[in-house]
Amino acid sequence: MIDIQLMSSGEISTELGARVRRRRLSLRMTQEEVAQRAGLSVGTVKNLETRMRASTFDSVVRISLALGLADQFEHLFAAKPKSIAQMEQVAGAPRQRARRSRHP
Repeated sequence: MIDIQLMSSGEISTELGARVRRRRLSLRMTQEEVAQRAGLSVGTVKNLETRMRASTFDSVVRISLALGLADQFEHLFAAKPKSIAQMEQVAGAPRQRARRSRHP
């Protein structure tokens, strides 16, 4: 397993594209079949597999659904508190807002 926290955004994109390609090939599907199932162009599927940076998140989701990987999104942004004390600390924390940018 690759530690994604140690990777740059480009490396993560490349790795995710490679994983999509491996999954497609393991299902013995062509890029055209995935594109048709996902409702996307073949070029979009090719871009995702070769240089993921050119793909939108919507395209990633559609291709993932076409390849039967929808259940993987459940863990994508899952909050993982380490203890009950940490959960209580988060629940009691004051709400924070982003600062407004100052434009003259």
